[in-house]
Amino acid sequence: MNILITGASGFVGSALTPILIAAGHQVTRLVRSQPKSVDEVQWDPQTGVRDLARLEGIDAVIHLAGENIAAGRWTQEQKARIRNSRLQGTQTLCQALTQLALPPKVLISASAMGYYGDRGEEILHEESPPGCGFLPEICIAWEEATKPAERSGIRVVLLRIGIVLSPTGGPLAKMLLPFKLGLGGVVGSGKQYMSWIALDDLIGAITHTLTTEALWGPVNCVAPNPVTNSEFTTTLGNVLSRPTVLTVPAFVLRLVLGQMADDLLLSGARLEPKRLVETQYQFRYPRLEEALRAMLGKVGGH
Repeated sequence: MNILITGASGFVGSALTPILIAAGHQVTRLVRSQPKSVDEVQWDPQTGVRDLARLEGIDAVIHLAGENIAAGRWTQEQKARIRNSRLQGTQTLCQALTQLALPPKVLISASAMGYYGDRGEEILHEESPPGCGFLPEICIAWEEATKPAERSGIRVVLLRIGIVLSPTGGPLAKMLLPFKLGLGGVVGSGKQYMSWIALDDLIGAITHTLTTEALWGPVNCVAPNPVTNSEFTTTLGNVLSRPTVLTVPAFVLRLVLGQMADDLLLSGARLEPKRLVETQYQFRYPRLEEALRAMLGKVGGH
């Protein structure tokens, strides 16, 4: 397939791109800077694609671009950047795709489990209603921005991605040093659910979605066994053979991080990957301990 990717240099995109190429796909990257190779096409997420004709003949689009939500404290300016990077980029991309003489067959657009908000122990499937607050509002608008592509006949898949685990980036990479030093511990009450997915399985789910025509609309991109923060802490400590007796009180996190603490660390959502399971996606790492042991090169465990 001829696949167009936005966000190819990001945490997920940089891992996904070489795997697609190794599988025999042709990959074109949408980039903001001046193209450095023939497989790059310049775009401005606010104004459009510089050479639209370069997108003719694209079979599939994987849209991963967006400001990192954990890049800094959520000032009003940062919240606007987070929102605009998702909405404007998605609107601009979809507008470009609808102008093509031969639009792609599928658009896989990143969304997030933030769609559901803080939901306690409620089991959440793709049909579950959205939550309330900053992240659900962004995710609702982000997903809505793909409607022009859907109306033009493109199969649109909205990946509601959970906490992506990899030692090379994302939350786990930041946790490793404190946990290795014996400074890891439960965050807040520890009861909040963490719906996670190994980076390998996120890439697997994306490639599964490319060729599974029965998949469209929202897809919970999480492993089938979510855990509470307390369970996550204990499991990571066991894998690293380190104690996890410390706790990080909620008020300290709020003092340091403000609203981000409540929305990202102290809230939880218990997602199940109903659509992936129904379409026979085989998870490489369905359980947390085996995922962590594989990633961190540890042996043993059950």
